[in-house]
Amino acid sequence: MGPQPSKPPTPPPSPCLRQPWRTLPTSTQDNLNFMKSYQPRNKGVKHLRILLHGPVGAGKSSFINSVESALRGIVTNRALTDATSGSSFTLKYQTYKIQKDDQSFYSIVFNDIMGLEANLNNGVQVEDVKLALRGHVREGYKFRTNGPLTENDPGYNSNPSLDDKVHVLVCVVPVNSVSLLDDKVVQKFREVRLAASDLGIPQLAILTKVDQACPEVESNIHNLHKSKYLKGQVEKFSAMLGIPINCIFLVKNYESEIKTTDDINGPLLTTLRQMVSQGEDYLNYM
Repeated sequence: MGPQPSKPPTPPPSPCLRQPWRTLPTSTQDNLNFMKSYQPRNKGVKHLRILLHGPVGAGKSSFINSVESALRGIVTNRALTDATSGSSFTLKYQTYKIQKDDQSFYSIVFNDIMGLEANLNNGVQVEDVKLALRGHVREGYKFRTNGPLTENDPGYNSNPSLDDKVHVLVCVVPVNSVSLLDDKVVQKFREVRLAASDLGIPQLAILTKVDQACPEVESNIHNLHKSKYLKGQVEKFSAMLGIPINCIFLVKNYESEIKTTDDINGPLLTTLRQMVSQGEDYLNYM
């Protein structure tokens, strides 16, 4: 008998699931309409305050720019970012409002904060993040790496209103850094999370730079919730910090693009709506 024909090699498993593990709205219009009409029902506040925190270079400022781009329909870069620095580019406590039309703004504001770092002498002090949660950090305060804000500092707000306080806390991390987070940074995350939990503040997480971490998403953004790798990173981050999976969101920020698209706007606006919904529940409870 002659040699048996060799079997063709088994193809490698697909890096994508057959069906997405999370389904997003097919249109962005409903989320846009929701944001345009949103007003806090609690009359003690003018706007919902969302605080972003995370490691250096996580994409916090880029997320603010991307949300503004999605809401306004043009790519903006008002929150300054730095693609080269290895240290935090955000040095001051700054509030970002987003213009709705010539006469009004959206009823949400974002606060960006200096990045968390493993070294005690670098990055934002955990105590400063806790003070920001309670509304004690004044607009424009320049963060110090050698010690937290004190009551005697001009940047300390001794009598914060409900408007000054944080209503939603959002942790921002690059998706391909989840497995590489330093234990000291993770411990800082947990300290901030515990402080927010004690105050009853809702907490969500955003995993950024999805296209850089996953070739399937880089080639087709519709693979965002089909990627096995990205799903695994969401599950790993949930186990690491205890944030439920339904409070962790995958987004692609606007970076090289010069025009907005529904494919990028969809995850951004869905994430924003969840922030607003949870923050609104918190304000109503207050």
